Amino acid sequence: MPPDILPDEFPERTSIELWYGARKQPNQESATKPPPNLRAEEEGTGMKIAIQGEPGSFSHEAAMKLVADAVIVPFSLSADAFAAVVNGSVDAAAIPIENSLAGSVSEHFDLLHNNFIVERETLLRIRHNLIAISGASTSEIDRVFSHPVALAQCRRFLAAHPRMESYAFYDTAGSVKQLVELRDRHAAAIASEAAAHYYGAQILHAGIEDNAENFTRFFLVRRAGEVAPDPEANKISVAFSVENRPGSLVSALLELSTIGTNLTKIESRPVQGKPWEYIFYVDCQIHTPEEGTRALNALRPHCSMVKELGRYREALKPSQPAS
Repeated sequence: MPPDILPDEFPERTSIELWYGARKQPNQESATKPPPNLRAEEEGTGMKIAIQGEPGSFSHEAAMKLVADAVIVPFSLSADAFAAVVNGSVDAAAIPIENSLAGSVSEHFDLLHNNFIVERETLLRIRHNLIAISGASTSEIDRVFSHPVALAQCRRFLAAHPRMESYAFYDTAGSVKQLVELRDRHAAAIASEAAAHYYGAQILHAGIEDNAENFTRFFLVRRAGEVAPDPEANKISVAFSVENRPGSLVSALLELSTIGTNLTKIESRPVQGKPWEYIFYVDCQIHTPEEGTRALNALRPHCSMVKELGRYREALKPSQPAS
């Protein structure tokens, strides 16, 4: 469908059908003519970084924060982004691993377990905005599209505007892309400021998230063996599994406590095909590389599997000064 035709001109199809139908069958003009800044990235010479989601997403922003001259390579699925790292078509992937409000991204823990190393991390302040096409006004908006997590983080704003009905979409930046392609002046998207600029849309309301302490932690992951040791690393991520017997997990964690390692996060994920067996993921602060090695050695007598996922510098909150 040409991008300059409004959904209102197709009475036989609802506006919602147009949104989701166009997502399945993107118009050819937009597919062959990416925005100018996307073309510039494609011509770049920096490290190729895979992201899940559309250009202009929070993952895109985090990737550029992690690697300033990165060439962004977007994928629809996280598994495809990881696969691109494995097959060498990209150098690394920038993945969200944890949000301060929504919690962990479980799928990424599962994918991270297979031959990947965390090279570095960053924290991104998540600031949501109500975005519409140029010329549209708040009074015209009756439906809002975004990723389900973004919608959930803007409940107060949506409750204050009951005329706006919310709809889950596959990606925050993708909702802005769709908005611009359809030229739907009665719809809005919730996404980042970068997405609005990227697709030429306008921000109607900035900072509409319920909680300002909204941060997402991103990892830059690479193939195992391609990450050089960082002598200033002060954090280590480890995956391990314990035998299914009383006290095994407590014994493993007690060993970390005994050597003075500060455990900052623990996450459990089920082992596929083995009911009631789990892989545990932990983050620990370390003062020296040797302390990281001691932590690994302390876990091994109590665990059936221990795998280092990376040693890297701990990310600071954007407003937190470096010591």
